[in-house]
Amino acid sequence: MITLIINIKELLQIRDSSILKVSGAEMAILPTIKNAYLVIQNGLISDFGSMDDLPNINPEKCIDADGKIVLPSWCDSHTHIVYAGNREQEFVDRINGLTYEEIANRGGGILNSATKLNEATEDEIYDQSKNRLEEVISLGTGAVEIKSGYGLTVDGELKMLRVIQRLAQNYPITIKATFLGAHAFPLVYKEDHKGYIDLIINKMLPEIAKNKLADYIDVFCETGYFTVEETEQIMEAGIRFGLKPKIHVNQFNSIRGIQAGVKHNALSVDHLEIMKPEDIEALKNTDTMPVALPSCSYFLSIAYTPAREMIAAGLPLALATDYNPGSTPSGNMNFVVATACIKMKMTPEEAINAATLNGAYAMGISETHGSISIGKKANLIITKPISSYYQLPYAFGSNLIDIVILEGEIIA
Repeated sequence: MITLIINIKELLQIRDSSILKVSGAEMAILPTIKNAYLVIQNGLISDFGSMDDLPNINPEKCIDADGKIVLPSWCDSHTHIVYAGNREQEFVDRINGLTYEEIANRGGGILNSATKLNEATEDEIYDQSKNRLEEVISLGTGAVEIKSGYGLTVDGELKMLRVIQRLAQNYPITIKATFLGAHAFPLVYKEDHKGYIDLIINKMLPEIAKNKLADYIDVFCETGYFTVEETEQIMEAGIRFGLKPKIHVNQFNSIRGIQAGVKHNALSVDHLEIMKPEDIEALKNTDTMPVALPSCSYFLSIAYTPAREMIAAGLPLALATDYNPGSTPSGNMNFVVATACIKMKMTPEEAINAATLNGAYAMGISETHGSISIGKKANLIITKPISSYYQLPYAFGSNLIDIVILEGEIIA
């Protein structure tokens, strides 16, 4: 099956397939071709270039993208979209003055979601989650990482990971699964941290590894949640079971979690709203991708990741949604890109790089996703007719997506 897209106003994120991420000043460079074509064959990008060099081919399908921009689909490397119910009441509680930490301390937050999830059946959770997944696909996301972490019991965590596995089997979007049993301490283990960590290491991890239910392991390393020492213990156990670390750090406090992640070669360190100079220094010249979650900052009215300082220091940066019921009930990567530009002062080029190529790197898939490169998956966004790609973050409240293509097939 050959699909040809012609008359593309501008084709964004043209890369040699060997480029897996961009850092520092390189993030401001977004290679493009104007008046372009692109050829899709067997679900992969097989050719692209200027319309002046259009080859003589006979495609089964031809899409005229006159006035439209084509770019790789978004790669959302941090989500929690498998959950039950919602936390709308907590949203109102915050409006009325309670903080995220205060809500958590009185049994809300993650523990609230855990109660709802453990009361729901696997099929109920799947049905709710697939609706969210279908929505993010329609908004241009072509790869997504999904975490567990709302079970906090052996059965609950395995149930969540099985739902993620079912979604991956039933939808064309690329899905990576992350085990986040260390999201919070359940009430029964509030005074017995060692007991819960033993449960994670000796009960949950062996079952997850045996059934191949996860790609990564995550820990919420934060004051009031998991200490750096506990985080390291859990990361080391995950590594023994074949799971690479991706960790939550520096959302509310800087407690040397980043340093622990780098020490254990974490694929990514995520949140990073509070960054000290030593945190930025620790990330230099490493393989660990910093990930910012600006719509979480927007929703909770907390600090934004200091993108300008980090990029100026030569670091790479990825963007993700943090889609979850408590602090970011949205999986809209278009809003994330716009918010990064508006609130974090990232340029459109930097934000698009962060949401495509660097997002793919933060999921371990930048060899196959995140750029317009020959041999990569044909996961594409075709915009509506727009003046330039600057309009994507500029018109932050508009849906500018016309067509979504996943593995060469029109999905939305």
